[in-house]
Amino acid sequence: MDARAPIAETENKPGLIAGAPRRRRGRVILLIILIAIAGAVVWRLRTAPPQQNATGGRFGRDVPTQIVAAAVKAGDIHVRLSALGTVTSLATVTVKTQISGQLTKISFREGQEVAKGDPLAEIDWRSYQLALAQAQGTLAKDTALLEDAQLDLQRYEGLAKTNAIPRQQLDTQQALVHQFQGNVATDQAQIDVAKLNISYCHIVAPIDGLVGLRQVDAGNYVMPNDTNGIVVITQIKPISVLFSLPEANLQVIRKLLAAGQSVPVTAYDSTGVNALDTGELVTADSQIDTTTGTIKLRAQFANDKEILYPNQFVNVSVLIDTLKDVATLPVAAVQHGVPGDFVYLVNADQTVSVRTIETGPSEGGAVAVKSGLALGDQVVLEGADKLRDGAKVSLGQPGAGGGRSGRGGAPAGQGPGAPSAGGGAGASAAGAAASEGAAATAGGAAPVAATGAAAASATGAGSDPNNPRKGRHTRNSQ
Repeated sequence: MDARAPIAETENKPGLIAGAPRRRRGRVILLIILIAIAGAVVWRLRTAPPQQNATGGRFGRDVPTQIVAAAVKAGDIHVRLSALGTVTSLATVTVKTQISGQLTKISFREGQEVAKGDPLAEIDWRSYQLALAQAQGTLAKDTALLEDAQLDLQRYEGLAKTNAIPRQQLDTQQALVHQFQGNVATDQAQIDVAKLNISYCHIVAPIDGLVGLRQVDAGNYVMPNDTNGIVVITQIKPISVLFSLPEANLQVIRKLLAAGQSVPVTAYDSTGVNALDTGELVTADSQIDTTTGTIKLRAQFANDKEILYPNQFVNVSVLIDTLKDVATLPVAAVQHGVPGDFVYLVNADQTVSVRTIETGPSEGGAVAVKSGLALGDQVVLEGADKLRDGAKVSLGQPGAGGGRSGRGGAPAGQGPGAPSAGGGAGASAAGAAASEGAAATAGGAAPVAATGAAAASATGAGSDPNNPRKGRHTRNSQ
């Protein structure tokens, strides 16, 4: 009885038995969650590289940032206008027969280059030869009649002087002579027509050019009203390119043409890299296209190598001016931010300062500088994404600056100040913040300040008020 009494008492309080296991399970789950969080934090701190400060140091130390500099040099910049053009032949002729008849011979090969006057085809000319012979016979007959009438006229004129014949008879004979003269002239014209028809039987090339595909075969009966003709000849040397430019450029073009100045035009392939041929601007259209606001122009090319082909699409570059001996610098050195276009100017004390500049036309990776820099000034070409105004720098070789100007900083752990093995917890926190910032800075964005403990030891360019790019790129803290 005494042994079973506790059991009965326990059975009367089931909540005491069920509550204890639930509390133990809750503690175990909470412990597992805490261990997982701690493991993730440790893994993150150990694997993330530290963030460099604005001057390129590690763990906040003032270490100079390695950069690559470029000097402002004097050079020539060609001012060009670009457009998309279509190669157009200066002459395209559809060769047709001018008489009717059977096509007896084809004298050309498809794709052959022909010169003006080269034989192309022949038509059966026998019927036209017979017509010529008939016209010649008629001419001979009428010529004999005319000679006889002229002799009679001479006799009548002598008799009329002595009044041996009436005056009317003399007048009739004169009219007869004029009639036979008309017949002879008509016969001569018939002969000329027959000869012309015979010449039409021998079809020749009307222009120099390239022969296309044959439109009709030998043996067919051809007529002047045939739509397709016999063949199409296209002139390819010289050849022209038609293209359009905005109407805002019309006055510049007209001034150059009115001054008789040669305007070079270069035709490029579809990639815009390979130059096909060089010619010159010939003329502009007489009207502006109101639907597009452009003016159509024609450039002519010698096309000696026959690279340009009719109806081919090409990229056109028109040289309208050349800036001589202007200050130039690499396009990659120009930064873009709140101040506008600016560069990092390398000072004599190995520091950099932000210098706002005004740029002009660019060509081949170089841009003209209108104001803000002088010849010989050194500007940052690589490594600008880790800089701020007044930062210390050290000059390096191209490719060693840890980043490209205007396109993002160095890869994590590869730039100057990369952490060594065995770094402390504070350095690891800075590395974690740098890793987050680097993930957000692809394409040139400056990293923002990290949250938590890492924010106290990491200084990002995006959170620095001295960084001129502040306000261009933002990212929410993760």
